[in-house]
Amino acid sequence: MVRLDKKAKRLYVLDTNVLLHDPTALYQFEEHEVVIPMTVLEELDKHKNGLREIARTARQISRTLSDLTNQVTFDEIQKGIPIPRAGGATLGKLRFLCYPELEPLEHLAESPDNVLLAETCRLRDERPDASVILVTKDINLRVKATALNVPVEDYLTDRAFSDSDVMLEGVRIYPDVEGGSGPWGQMEVEVEVERVDHRTFYRLDGRIPSDWHLGMLVSDCENGASFEAIVRELSPTQARLQLLTNYRHKDGVWGVHAHDSRQNFALNLLMDDDIDLVTIAGSAGTGKTFMTLAAAFQQTLDAKRFERIVFTRAPISMSEDIGFLPGTEEEKMSPWMGAFHDNMDNLLRDEHDGSTSWSQDATRSLIGSRVQIRAPGFMRGRTLNDTFLIIDEAQNFTPKQLKTLLTRAGRNTKIICLGNVGQIDTPYLTANTCGMAAVVQRFSNWAHAGHVTLRSVERSRLALAGEELM
Repeated sequence: MVRLDKKAKRLYVLDTNVLLHDPTALYQFEEHEVVIPMTVLEELDKHKNGLREIARTARQISRTLSDLTNQVTFDEIQKGIPIPRAGGATLGKLRFLCYPELEPLEHLAESPDNVLLAETCRLRDERPDASVILVTKDINLRVKATALNVPVEDYLTDRAFSDSDVMLEGVRIYPDVEGGSGPWGQMEVEVEVERVDHRTFYRLDGRIPSDWHLGMLVSDCENGASFEAIVRELSPTQARLQLLTNYRHKDGVWGVHAHDSRQNFALNLLMDDDIDLVTIAGSAGTGKTFMTLAAAFQQTLDAKRFERIVFTRAPISMSEDIGFLPGTEEEKMSPWMGAFHDNMDNLLRDEHDGSTSWSQDATRSLIGSRVQIRAPGFMRGRTLNDTFLIIDEAQNFTPKQLKTLLTRAGRNTKIICLGNVGQIDTPYLTANTCGMAAVVQRFSNWAHAGHVTLRSVERSRLALAGEELM
């Protein structure tokens, strides 16, 4: 990357893809100046027509720019439009860049990207008092800018966490040390045990670890743990933990039993009435969908807590698209629901003779009356009451799309997000910027949300080897 001269004033030139990626990008540069070239405005104008999400975003940006320009005079536009902040403060300024007689770079063909580079180079030459930085999500444009010695950056503000961090696992393991004191021997806390409504709670007073968050698992071992609890209340000096139900043996969920602490924690989150949002991450074959469906049927068909199960996922292909599909909404979604049908086959399989009741018409009719398979594109405007909503492959949704699905929740609705940030098929999404990462990070301190990352692969030794070796 080009070495940036650190000057008192900075001018950030925004590419079109930055504004389309985050319509609020104008407000993310604090006291520095934001520059939008005319080339970017022309590209936004080309994207504004249509019903796709990119068209809605382009129109939103145009309305934002219109509101800002309507509040000032032409002279103020020339000097820079103050960018309003929360509380009425104004820090940075917005400028429009227009060169009517711009001479494009001689050795480059005339294209929007190359014109944008030429505009940035001219602005850099005209403003030696400031650091001019091009901000773009386009990797090829960043390479071109580096070759032309133009300071360039990726837009990182929307990342849920930085590259040096990892997504929260929702688990804190304290291996038992000599003396058998469990987790408490490794912390400077005083512990008080209490029993309330047939539940066991641990109240901690002292120095609570800084990496704890609400809804996380505290355990003394990955496998065969003797202590497993969820953090219910948390402050720097106090915490309240609730002992988990053991779903390893007789207390299974619809015939499904946990094999380790993380799976037991996942089943506790899925069955907990106080948890409205559960996010389960993990590689292929860790049992995310299998355990979720078991909990869904237990609470819908047996406990009658919910009236229906809604199953949805992003219809994103991992390779070439097969084109338009005939039939109703459920028939169109059927090719994407292979995970649902495979897990239903396993859940209803007889342990003795290996046969499955999923193929029987009566079973399909009973479950079909309670299960709805829906496309996410038709969710806007709906209110889901008494619903167990499962969002599969959540890593392929953008944060805005997942927000649309989460806000569908009505009375007595529980939402489960399943995904693996290592298998993202949506273009331009990464492990830092996908909807799954955003939900995990932003709900980490909400008392009614829980997250766990599963580790052990239950599918087969081949699946385990494929995950590790490929």
